[in-house]
Amino acid sequence: MPNMTMTKTPMPEQKPDVRNHNFEEVALGYTEEMAVGEAQRCLNCKNKPCVTGCPVMVPIPEFIAHVANREFEEAYQVLTKATSLPAVCGRVCPQETQCESKCVRGIKGEPVGIGRLERFVADWHMANSKEAPKKPQQNGHKVAVIGAGPASLTCAGDLANMGYEVTVYEALHTAGGVLMYGIPQFRLPKEIVQKEIDGLRAKGVTILTDMVIGKVLTLDELFADGFEAIFIGSGAGLPNFMHIPGEGLVGTYSANEFLTRVNLMKAYRPEYDTPILRPKNAAIVGGGNVAMDAARTAKRLGSEHVYIVYRRSEAEMPARAEEIHHAKEEGIEFRLLTNPVAIHGDESGKVCSIECVEMELGEPDASGRRRPIEKQGSNFELPVDCAIIAIGNSPNPLIPANTSGLEVNRRGCIVADEETMATSLPGVYAAGDAVSGAATVILAMGGGKKAAKSIDEYIKSKNA
Repeated sequence: MPNMTMTKTPMPEQKPDVRNHNFEEVALGYTEEMAVGEAQRCLNCKNKPCVTGCPVMVPIPEFIAHVANREFEEAYQVLTKATSLPAVCGRVCPQETQCESKCVRGIKGEPVGIGRLERFVADWHMANSKEAPKKPQQNGHKVAVIGAGPASLTCAGDLANMGYEVTVYEALHTAGGVLMYGIPQFRLPKEIVQKEIDGLRAKGVTILTDMVIGKVLTLDELFADGFEAIFIGSGAGLPNFMHIPGEGLVGTYSANEFLTRVNLMKAYRPEYDTPILRPKNAAIVGGGNVAMDAARTAKRLGSEHVYIVYRRSEAEMPARAEEIHHAKEEGIEFRLLTNPVAIHGDESGKVCSIECVEMELGEPDASGRRRPIEKQGSNFELPVDCAIIAIGNSPNPLIPANTSGLEVNRRGCIVADEETMATSLPGVYAAGDAVSGAATVILAMGGGKKAAKSIDEYIKSKNA
């Protein structure tokens, strides 16, 4: 029987005043009964509009129909035809602007909770299936993948399924890219990501860490080692700064460094002595998901006051509405229409305050958002001992700087064809944040899928 309830089945969550003191996952996941009830809200539309909103084209009505019939393993098998990382996508994809935004149920009520169901199915499989993924029969061709973030893991998984011998080269000591070093434990547990990576290894993907391509090996050397194609998914790990006085003071971090220290050096676990400031009062500059992650992390490290300092209004914030909502619930203080102009330090060179000015919104700029304009003489100071700059990242220039003929644009992003992900070099493909600049996990995965298809076609045509 279809469930014609107008609203989504609520997601069980930790209470705000409990979770803001721990790093356990905020959302607790659906029970089987909740998942079946939510799946029965799906109308199984013939034209499947939700699928058109998914960058990796998950067959959404098909997997949800299996959930509605309590066929959870069958639902998982449908999911993994399209995505190598369903437990990740179910947690961090912005479904509200993608698949769920196209859902017919959303016209007169709330859309089906597609992301929540995807998470349920992936978690159910991890808890109940003991069978490791089977290694596909190999076709004798080798592909190198640079980076081990979502674009690279997707590309590697798709190529492995086609029979390619895939070797992934990761610069850091842990595979996973932004899934491991950027997104906090309370949004995406590292154990979940590790299980997804272990699944790729079971399919025959080799992952080598501490391999900085551009320094340890060049692209030319990879081709000389017998790789027939190379995929670059090196991400956007170079933090942007505001270039205001005081950014060199002790207690000023890029959000990239702050979150990497917490995640990879395990500051979220009390038994680890991570070298990181545990601020009393922190200001996070920015309004995206990374800013929310940094603010909520600082709160969990013990900060009494955590401020989001953002130069526009909440309506212009690029962060997901869910992340803003959770941050507010957890006691994060929003200082909107506020822009930092300097960071001040004490006599020992440590941050003691951040100087800001008030802003007002003018006409829309090139981004379509109203341009913030400074109110003259509105300067004031926030007393903080930590300033975290979360205004975006750029691609690391290491590979383009050491690869002759690899075209980049003025922002330092690798130029790649939108459909094939081919770069200016034959046999070299790229996707994810290295191409787009900092974007979402699912868009990176979509690019990785396109690249895998193109690499397969390229190698087949070369060997025809």
